[in-house]
Amino acid sequence: MRPMTPEQYVQQKAAASGSSFYYAFLFLPKPRRAAITAFYAFCREVDDVVDEVSDPGVAQTKLAWWEAEVKRAYTGQSAHPVLQALLPHTAAYGIEARHLLAVIEGCQMDLQQTRYLDYPALQRYCHLVAGVVGEVAARIFGQTQEQTTRYAHTLGLAFQLTNIIRDVGEDALRGRIYLPVHELQQFDVKAHEVLKRQYSGRFAALMKFQTERAHQLYDEALALLPDVDRRAQKPGLMMASIYRTLLREIERDHFQVLHQRTSLTPLRKLWLAWRVQALGKL
Repeated sequence: MRPMTPEQYVQQKAAASGSSFYYAFLFLPKPRRAAITAFYAFCREVDDVVDEVSDPGVAQTKLAWWEAEVKRAYTGQSAHPVLQALLPHTAAYGIEARHLLAVIEGCQMDLQQTRYLDYPALQRYCHLVAGVVGEVAARIFGQTQEQTTRYAHTLGLAFQLTNIIRDVGEDALRGRIYLPVHELQQFDVKAHEVLKRQYSGRFAALMKFQTERAHQLYDEALALLPDVDRRAQKPGLMMASIYRTLLREIERDHFQVLHQRTSLTPLRKLWLAWRVQALGKL
């Protein structure tokens, strides 16, 4: 049996994740699809280090390896199939080492921090793990305006806040609370209630506040996107449609996120993506 090529490796990594992002990639022209698939596979690799390695010391060592590997890759010496698949696209789409290193830095924050004092501290984390990802994705999709980067950062923040809202219960099982401490205090929600996954009217009010902020960010992002780049940025708009639909599902369920993970079916994600592609409807 022949070993997988780097391209086959990243394709398998991206498809296996079942992520909403994958559905948006399907509509891209082949070179852009190859670039975003390789970049997304890189993000999954480093993210999996935090999620799947139980020993923080081992995880830290692995992330340090990835950091060194990214620097090696940009001198043309990478041994990892993900970077071998990504490197041929970096010049064409302006993907720099600093972008990949920022994603790794965000994952390192996950190892060092399980709480965020306030929203600005959480924003910093979200910028690294999602805003920078949005910036690279916008470059790959095709941007001509500087303002499209601001749109991508804002949309990335909205996506990450949606993930945080969806995953409150799962994160609690890992001893993590991404909801800012100041806001827990504001709504009189105790950390131990979240960690024990206890519902209350106070918790619902806190989650409503988080959800309204995320909706506001989706609106801000869409307002920032220059018309001239709208067509090229359709994959991001597909993801926005999928993620925002997920957010509305969570609202409809009255924020039952502590004991379950709300998700959309693959068919529904594909339908939402197609609707943006064919009809331009979010």
